[in-house]
Amino acid sequence: MRDTKESRLLLVLLVAIAFALITVDIRGGRNSPVEGARQAAATVFGPIENGLSSAVDPVGNAVSAVRDSSSRHDRLAMLEKENAALKAKLGSDDRNRSRLKQLDKMLKIAGEGQYGIKGAQVIAIGSAQGFSWTITIDIGANDGVKRDMTVLNGDGLVGRVTTVGPGTSTVLLANDPDFTVGTRMEAGDELGFASGQGDRPLRVELLNGKAEVKKGDRLVTFGSQADRPFVPGVPVGVVSRVDPSGGGLTRTLYVTPYVSFTQLDIVGVVVEAPKSDPRDEVLPAKPKPVPTPTVTVTVTPSADANATDEQQQ
Repeated sequence: MRDTKESRLLLVLLVAIAFALITVDIRGGRNSPVEGARQAAATVFGPIENGLSSAVDPVGNAVSAVRDSSSRHDRLAMLEKENAALKAKLGSDDRNRSRLKQLDKMLKIAGEGQYGIKGAQVIAIGSAQGFSWTITIDIGANDGVKRDMTVLNGDGLVGRVTTVGPGTSTVLLANDPDFTVGTRMEAGDELGFASGQGDRPLRVELLNGKAEVKKGDRLVTFGSQADRPFVPGVPVGVVSRVDPSGGGLTRTLYVTPYVSFTQLDIVGVVVEAPKSDPRDEVLPAKPKPVPTPTVTVTVTPSADANATDEQQQ
């Protein structure tokens, strides 16, 4: 269409008509005279709009998915963090339950032996001065701890205090090769000296070479003069092997200690000795023997055997 005077007049006329229709449509509202035309247009152009919308929606959905994915990732990260915190709390609770159990056992031993103890926690192992079997505990001189005090836990003898600082102390463990403690056999007066052998059983030399000893017998500490470094009656261990008597002046035993020296956490320092020797009162109750089941076998003659007996008769 060429740009002529007539075409310009036609364009102006069409624009004027369009504005007139818009004005009439706005004023008419729902009763607008062009409502029918609008519906017809919607019928014709609606499918085209839907097609275009379907073509565009996947892109919009992808953007929303990325946004939602980020939100889900943040939520997942938060849940994982909450899970980790919960597991840490449960682990802490388990540890606290374990410590409470250890403390209860130790208090039971202290009560039975009438030991005045000061509870402590193991905070380090080993020694800066060498390769000794030692631990460091979190109490010291400020808590009334002194050198050469007995250390125990809920199972028995742990060791003795060797070095004391204001707030910490070093304990030489009973399995250290430099450790020696006087012992007494349960229900008797057979005395000896137990020495540490690292991760092997304690070695005990009984003063009586003819002493009657057997596997399963138990030992406690004999006690020292003025109760230092050892108070009496603390469980030491169970005899696991007895060397044959060779007629010597002493007899050698090997004793499995009650205490596991690689699993120490809560211990107690005996700051007050008992007024009297508890003897065997602190030893744990002996396990009841499990009865050995007996099996009775009854032999029933078979039918073939009965037939053979009849033929022989």
